[in-house]
Amino acid sequence: MRRVTYSMGVSLDGYIVGPDGGFNWSEPDEELFRFYTDELRGIGVHLMGRRLYETMLYWETAGRDPSLGAPMLEWAELWNPLPKVVFSTTLPEVRGQARLASGGLAEEIAQLRASPDPGEIAIGGATLAAEAAALDLIDEYRPRVHPVLVGGGVPFFPREARRVDLELIGSRTFGSRVVCLGYRVVR
Repeated sequence: MRRVTYSMGVSLDGYIVGPDGGFNWSEPDEELFRFYTDELRGIGVHLMGRRLYETMLYWETAGRDPSLGAPMLEWAELWNPLPKVVFSTTLPEVRGQARLASGGLAEEIAQLRASPDPGEIAIGGATLAAEAAALDLIDEYRPRVHPVLVGGGVPFFPREARRVDLELIGSRTFGSRVVCLGYRVVR
């Protein structure tokens, strides 16, 4: 059965964006960007909410930017053909390899898990991930912890009174002092 993973950059105090809505503190260097690219190779479909979808639209045309380095061009080549499911009640349509979700999150994930297609089911965006966590649909958490305290904003982990036991399955520290962690949900 396909695993559901949640992987995003996070400040040491637990936020994916700061109180001002910014996340420039999480821009990857080349080493980290290559790690992201390797992680992307294992994804079969990416689920996201409207805000993340709109942020990621940049990559639809980024491959035509001659100023981009080889690592970013490679990432764009992998990202663009990747199937994406967007959860939004306000977007009339999406483009590229994206489609609007036809059902609820649990229903979509159940269909994707049952599919013979290869690769993980990745969830991006704190709001959508919080919904998946509340429904106990996430199999692995992969925070990429940046050495910065932002003091507030949008949290990586949902703020609910629910215990989830985790098992550390991997960690890697980069030259930029970013630490990527992997935790499997213990059921």
